[in-house]
Amino acid sequence: MTITEKVAYLKGLAAGLKISEESDEGKLFTSIIDTLEDMALSISDMEDSFEELSGQVDEIDDDLGVLEEEFYGDEDDDEDDKDTLYEVECPSCGDKICLDESMLEEGEIDCPNCGEKLEFDFDDEEDGCDCECGCGHDHD
Repeated sequence: MTITEKVAYLKGLAAGLKISEESDEGKLFTSIIDTLEDMALSISDMEDSFEELSGQVDEIDDDLGVLEEEFYGDEDDDEDDKDTLYEVECPSCGDKICLDESMLEEGEIDCPNCGEKLEFDFDDEEDGCDCECGCGHDHD
């Protein structure tokens, strides 16, 4: 039973009890029931508005999902395509430089801060590293 139906029931109950609107109690009950009826109508209007807004928000969410898919593409593909960045410290000036794998594969780079030539020589064999440096090699 909705709130408006419950208020209508109370209104009918009051009419069935033949409560006189001339008595003090009758005036009070009539005013309470009228107030409840106004509140029930307001709540009903708010519920209708809420349902409409909820539907619009769902449509916006769906549209945003389509736009995100078009703009960002498949998130799983993006994670696979991202290069790992490595932080290197220049021995001359102490500046920290972030490099990706393609820069490391070139073998050298000039420090953007001091111009010192930084050379990278790394062993691609997985069993060539005996340290716990986080280089990704299997240390078993």
